[in-house]
Amino acid sequence: MKVAVIGGGPSGIVTIKYLLGAHHSLGIEPIEARCFEKEADIGGTFLARTYEDAEMVSSKQLTTFSDFRPRKDDADFLSVERYIEYLREYCTRFELWQAIHLRTTVLSVSRSTNGGHIVRYQLDHEPVATEWECDAIAVCSGLHVTPNIPHIPGVEKVPVVMHSSQFKKREQFDINKTVLVIGSGETGADVTYLAVTSPTRRVVMSHRDGFHLAPTRNNNPALFPILGGKPRDQLTIPIDCGRASLFDTSFVHPMLRKHDAALWAFYDTYVKCVLWCTGGTGAGIDQWVGEVSPERNHASKIFFNKASKIAPYISAPYRGRRQNLIQKIRSSVIQVPILNTNGRHIDLAPMPQYFDDNGVVCFQDNGRIEYHNMKDEKLKPDMVIFCTGYEQVFPFLTDLAKDKAQISRPAYPSPSEADVRNIWKHDDPTVGFIGFLRPSLGAIPALSEMQAQLWILNLAAPQLIPRPLKASEETHYKLRSPKYARIHYGIDHESYVYQLALDMDSALGFQEIISLGWRKSPKIPLVWALSANMNTKFRVVGPWKWDGAVGVLRSEMWELIRRRRLFYDHFLLSFLPMLVFGPLNLILWIWSQSKSVSGYIVNVFYRI
Repeated sequence: MKVAVIGGGPSGIVTIKYLLGAHHSLGIEPIEARCFEKEADIGGTFLARTYEDAEMVSSKQLTTFSDFRPRKDDADFLSVERYIEYLREYCTRFELWQAIHLRTTVLSVSRSTNGGHIVRYQLDHEPVATEWECDAIAVCSGLHVTPNIPHIPGVEKVPVVMHSSQFKKREQFDINKTVLVIGSGETGADVTYLAVTSPTRRVVMSHRDGFHLAPTRNNNPALFPILGGKPRDQLTIPIDCGRASLFDTSFVHPMLRKHDAALWAFYDTYVKCVLWCTGGTGAGIDQWVGEVSPERNHASKIFFNKASKIAPYISAPYRGRRQNLIQKIRSSVIQVPILNTNGRHIDLAPMPQYFDDNGVVCFQDNGRIEYHNMKDEKLKPDMVIFCTGYEQVFPFLTDLAKDKAQISRPAYPSPSEADVRNIWKHDDPTVGFIGFLRPSLGAIPALSEMQAQLWILNLAAPQLIPRPLKASEETHYKLRSPKYARIHYGIDHESYVYQLALDMDSALGFQEIISLGWRKSPKIPLVWALSANMNTKFRVVGPWKWDGAVGVLRSEMWELIRRRRLFYDHFLLSFLPMLVFGPLNLILWIWSQSKSVSGYIVNVFYRI
């Protein structure tokens, strides 16, 4: 079998690794795989579209791959430079370089007459394109990723207009300038933070429909700050590693998984209550303005924004006047520390409607407090930065044919048509889309690793998939995006990863967990129950079993659990959900068993 991988970012790198090693794990003939990357180095978006002081907002524990763990001296959150270095080390460790073709642009992919695919590619400075026929393709990049820039009349009147892909360093802000950042996602928040901590005159960030700022680490509040109480001098664990999986995503009764309104309702209430109790507002971490609209303000619909360093700067003008007496009493008892911004702040605004002939911006009336604060301003920005994302198009996926016999062959699907676990289209399994998901709180590289495992398993050894991949099992991990939302491929990281593990029979069963605890270490059952769904948990058993997985559970993942604080982490994040969902799962199990027993008795009497 021959497989082409298009894109040399994290998704492409991990896919090529599993393709090259599939014969060891799956007992099949070796797969010939080639990875095509148009840049001069691997890294994908982390290499091509990064900027000064860029830091990963997902933890090293979650973002790094299951069988190649980060260094012990790495910080919890890697710099982008260090992450690219990690990817290079990964390629060296698993001898991937010989299969990676750098400076190579895929011009087209077309279907061959025998049911395969013809990849037409060209090396830099080579005058002639080359063709390679293969059996399957993994699309891990849009290749032609174009900036998404909304049309705003008159924006050309602003002296400097750029997309975030063009922004690289603080010095681009210049000195004593007014900067308007359009977009409130993680890139928009990062660029706005860089602007407000640079020698700019004024910084304004506009948003379309609000955002929800989430901390990168679990909260570390002070108790009784009115009496001088301070937060414990302890580095809390990353928030994406702080969630326990037992009865939440693992060992959840199928009925609760299918009808998951209770799970979503609990976590929506839980998140807002914890935020309010520790910071006074449930809109986001120390977020007193810019909250998500009521139509989207639910845990099942939100993409949490972990670039939350902007929170004290946007809240500074609003925090005091939006607090009431109850909140002032609360803040005297418990309070997440508030950063002193030294008089600097970020003005929040709605999306611009137009710029007049003088370059003065007129904002859309969104009916919110920030509009009323800004509507009479004569804001004339010196610079506008669009942090409005990208449009991923796939011009290389074509149904063009060399002869009439090929014209009847189907066109290639798009990622939105991948209806089997968001990876491939049910009638076109030889075309896989790896990494085209957005977790509400998680890391795409980790998702890509699990996607690559399942796609390759279905491609090369489908007999090892223990049960049919039912569409009815997908609803519990998909976010409930409103119809008007731009993104409809949102998922809950924890639920999605566990579902893929179930699909591959890589999730440990209860007896297996107890057995491992007896034979290997009593830490393992605790790690399994209390840890987040990090990919290494699903390398202990299954087709992609890795001998080092148990060691990672006993060391790195156990240390994460040891770092948790007793009340804020163990009780609030672990035991409280277990106390809620444990009995509920037990009741559902007893009820389903009683139905089975009663059905059996009825059948016996019927036969008599």
